Order: sequence, then C-alpha cells, then structure tokens
Amino acid sequence: MNLIGQPAHVGRFCGSQSHAITHEAVDFYLDALGGTKEDYREHAPPLLHHSECYAFVGEWYLKNLFGNLHAQQDWEIFSPIRIGTQVRSVSTIVDRYLKRGRLYVVNETDLFDTESQALLVRGRTHQSFLPSDQNKESSDEFVVDSKTSNQKTPRPPFPTAQGPRLPEVHKLVDQRTCWMFSGPGRNYHTDKEEARKLGFPTIVVQGMMSTCFISEVMHRAFGPEWLTGGRMSIKLTNVLWVDEEITAFGRVKETLPEGSGERIHCEVWVEKKDGTRIALGTASALRT
Repeated sequence: MNLIGQPAHVGRFCGSQSHAITHEAVDFYLDALGGTKEDYREHAPPLLHHSECYAFVGEWYLKNLFGNLHAQQDWEIFSPIRIGTQVRSVSTIVDRYLKRGRLYVVNETDLFDTESQALLVRGRTHQSFLPSDQNKESSDEFVVDSKTSNQKTPRPPFPTAQGPRLPEVHKLVDQRTCWMFSGPGRNYHTDKEEARKLGFPTIVVQGMMSTCFISEVMHRAFGPEWLTGGRMSIKLTNVLWVDEEITAFGRVKETLPEGSGERIHCEVWVEKKDGTRIALGTASALRT
C-alpha cells in the first residue's frame, strides 16, 4: 500500500497557537479528572494541554475517519508549566507507517514558554486509520465493540517490575468527564450518536485520558521529579467505554544513573474493573 503522495506528509507544519495558563484552566482540568488542587498552586498539571495536537486535525489526520483510533502516546516533560504565564504550541508530522493493515500518522506537538522560549512539554501522538477502501460506514457492523475488543492476541507478561508499588488512582469515567475532557463539541468521545457514525456502539473515552491518569500516578509518587524530566511511553491496548471504572497502577522497575542524578524507571498501566488492560507502558522520573 502506497503511503506516498498523501497530504499528511512527514515534516508538515500543522499549526501553532497560544494559551494563557490560568487558575481557571487548571481548576477545570482538575474538576474533570478529579485531581488535587493542593498539588498545583504554582504549576499547572504537565498535561494541561493534553489534546493540543487535535486542534490541528485537518492538517495531519487522514481522510477516512471511520474506525480511527489513538494507538500510542509518548510524553516528555522538560520543565514545570507556571500558572500566570503564556505558552505557545507547535505541531508537526514526524512519522508515518503501515502496521497490521492500518495506516499510522505520528504528530509531535511541542509546548513552549512564550517569554523564555523554553521547551516545556513534548507529546507524540500515534493515530491509526483504516485504509479508505475499508470504510464500513454504510453498514451496521461496528469496527470495535465490547466483544471484539476482548479478542486481542495475548501480550507478553506485564508488569515484570518487582520494585515498590506506586500510589494507585481510581476513576469512574462518566459522560460528564468525557464532555469536560473532550468537549464541548459533539464527537465520538462525547456523544453516542457521533460514536456510532464512526463505527463504535457508544462513547469511546479519549485515549489521552489514560495518559493523564498515569501522569497523576507519577506525580503523586515523585512530585517535582516528575514535573522536571518526566517521561512516558504508553500503548493504548483496548477501548475504554463511557461509564466504566478504571484503576491506574505503577511499579518501580529500576533506577539508573543519568548525568549528575538518577532516573527512576517504572512500568505503568491502566485497567478496567474487570481486569482488562486499556493502556500499558513505561514512565520515569528524574531525581537530581
């Protein structure tokens, strides 16, 4: 299958916009996800602008939206985002590939402090698309539902880490949470009818939300060491549907020297109440 000649080419600049980092924006984020305001008096949650890449979907998404899914998310946190400052985003396509019959586009969105020009946060979003000849929008068949989502090939044992467990985060993801996180517009993350148009039986919880829950686990465990030098690479392995409960976990795997400090490497994952894994990967904090 030829990936060349598509509008979404590697190196394409997708857009840029600016944001004020306010207490109101932080409060809205914490209200949606149930975080603790005491932890964010001076600095915003590092993933406050978790979905900035989706402000530019017209520049990097493929045309066939039917059955598209968020497959992987990588985050690097370079410096805390100070409340009261201005930030600027820059969005670019950095990779494209074909895997198991799906087309993937990778968008990198960097967040800079407007005054100092310091790089604050970098996100890489791997979005997967069905080829255009597999559009089933006219049929009653779902691309993914609760039955097919549990028929995936078993993965290798995970976690393998044997170190200390990190504080767990428990959440119920209801429609209000979905609207606050993925709204205010109607889309397949906020509205059942919009979800059905794209091949899903009900609201698909945005995959980025799982990475925010993992960030909360890491911040609870490591505090400032997560806000300055944190890293995360997460594969989104199953679909989370609206009104399901999850728990986010972490466990220390090893600590390795890095420069004058050390990096604490962890294995992290998110499970539904029935034990289904919806996200798993690695995260690390930098201790100096």
